[in-house]
Amino acid sequence: MRTMDSADAQYKKMTETPIPKLIIELGIPTTISMLITNIYNMADTFFVGQLGSTSASGATGIVFGLMSIIQAFGFMYGQGAGSLISRRLGQKDPEDAGKYASVSFAAALISGAFIMLLGFIFMEPLLTFLGSTPTILSFARDYAVYILISAPFMAASFVLNNILRYEGKAFFAMIGLTTGGILNMIGDPIFMFGCNMGISGAGLSTALSQIISFSILLFMFISGKTQSKLSIRNLTEPFSRLLEIIKTGFPSMARQGFASIATMLLNNQAATFGGDAAVAAMSIVSRINMFIFAVGLGIGQGFQPVAGYNYGARKYSRVKKGYFFTMAAGGVLIGTLAVIGLIFSGGVVAIFRDDPQVIEIGTLAMRFHCLALFVQPVCVCSNMLFQSVGKSGRATFTAILRSGLYFLPIIAILPHFIGVLGVQTAQPIADFMTFLTVIPIAALFIKSLPKDGAEPV
Repeated sequence: MRTMDSADAQYKKMTETPIPKLIIELGIPTTISMLITNIYNMADTFFVGQLGSTSASGATGIVFGLMSIIQAFGFMYGQGAGSLISRRLGQKDPEDAGKYASVSFAAALISGAFIMLLGFIFMEPLLTFLGSTPTILSFARDYAVYILISAPFMAASFVLNNILRYEGKAFFAMIGLTTGGILNMIGDPIFMFGCNMGISGAGLSTALSQIISFSILLFMFISGKTQSKLSIRNLTEPFSRLLEIIKTGFPSMARQGFASIATMLLNNQAATFGGDAAVAAMSIVSRINMFIFAVGLGIGQGFQPVAGYNYGARKYSRVKKGYFFTMAAGGVLIGTLAVIGLIFSGGVVAIFRDDPQVIEIGTLAMRFHCLALFVQPVCVCSNMLFQSVGKSGRATFTAILRSGLYFLPIIAILPHFIGVLGVQTAQPIADFMTFLTVIPIAALFIKSLPKDGAEPV
């Protein structure tokens, strides 16, 4: 009876709470989680920069590409299952929601273990493929060993985190992510300098934080704080459910997968046209840019369960209101931070690496990236809307524009004409082109939503 009362209360909260209040309530924990996650990614970059080696700083960007591969699987299973779960809960079917949760969790663990195995077998070819130069390779290898060890836990953590968010339990998701992130920031200087492990210490600290974060998130499910239950008994029809999860979550895989390819190509082009200094500079700028972008992404992730729940409950007017409110809120927050980034770009880059060449390349790149941040809320909110309501075709197409269809040809061609400037401007150009493409697609979908209570289109 208590579980049913809790489910009814959650349903009422998700379908009746005023949209601005609900999205802010769900968005604040997810924003904090995103910021903490990006802060500890930046902490790795900062502390590795203190080793006094530009090659070591470049290694963090190379291994970030490896982490993106692991995240791609975690996000695919997590957001695919999360979208299905939120719609099932909107239809008051928690039993089916538990089956999707269990299948996605098992798939993430298996995929993470497979990535770990292949990573150890093909370590050097993989890191070279991701853009490592010969001088960066030894640092990247020392860092990547620990990231690979944590791969199953990292992938599964993304699943657990996304399921909690899509259930509207963003606070519990925040606890798991922020605890791991804070511990990683504490662990970096202890292992790197206190234990004289160098860049290996940064990798060990990240791996331990991922395992601790996974344990905390798993406890939320084991202790009965969720509506969707993890159980071996819930692994019914695993292949058909897995295919549905992959179909729904494929936009996340495409987005993260292309991001990995984009990072690899960016590193290769940076190394070709600017050497280790350019690789280090673009690695630093990417981390800073992602930190700012995390604000809008966090608000958008607060919108996702609202969209899924209310679409499942056929309350389409709330889906529309949530979409427009999220874009506006994300625009104000990201825009403010982008202006600050434009003003203080040189000083911010210098914090991470006191190298004149790195600072020069990074400062201009950061200014271009900050200008492009102003168009990101429209692109992010539209993609999250499509994925949350199960429009996987549109979600996949809009997901692969930024880092795939537009960025890859630009980064492959432009540097050959304008050198390192092409490396610095490729992503911002792709961002503006994505913005112009997404606007009409989103407008048509919003216009097509039926009246409340009707069958979905």
